[in-house]
Amino acid sequence: MEKEQNSKTEEKKNNKIKSTPDSEKKEELKETEVKLSPEDKIKELEEKLARTLAEMENQRRRFEKEKDDAFEYGGFSFARESLNLIDNFDRAKQSLENDEKIKESDVLKKTLEHLDIVKKDLISIFKKNNIEEIVALDKKLDPNLHQAMMEVEDNNKEPGTIVQEIQKGFKMKDRLLRPSLVAVSKKTEKKEEKSKK
Repeated sequence: MEKEQNSKTEEKKNNKIKSTPDSEKKEELKETEVKLSPEDKIKELEEKLARTLAEMENQRRRFEKEKDDAFEYGGFSFARESLNLIDNFDRAKQSLENDEKIKESDVLKKTLEHLDIVKKDLISIFKKNNIEEIVALDKKLDPNLHQAMMEVEDNNKEPGTIVQEIQKGFKMKDRLLRPSLVAVSKKTEKKEEKSKK
């Protein structure tokens, strides 16, 4: 019995010896805390409080901006997908106009009028939601709004001027939904220069 008790007390002593480095660290921390004067502690706590308040304010601003962006541009992807409707109206109109069987018939005229009405309604809905067409023709190429698909030789216009719009571009407020696909003018090369080369 005494042997068991002795072995238990020895284990406790060994455990205490093993844990002394941790307890020494704690004592050192306590000593450094004791070295700080109350004024220093107050300054340290004030600094921590100021940092915490600044972080909270930054977080609040970030959440506010995210909320505003979600409200302003929440339908951005829906708007981008809806642009296909306008393209399809234009394609349908062009297809009907090129159909030889119904060319210059009253049915064609009425159908085209109805397509135009629906397209105008769709564009007015877009405008109410701050989605507007990008004006491209006769403007200088702006890489932020336009995407050049080809160059067309034209001496009448300054190089880099948009002469043809292949696909309309749209903006939602200040964000680009889709760039305008355009053809840009360039100077015509003289035939003499080509023959010399």
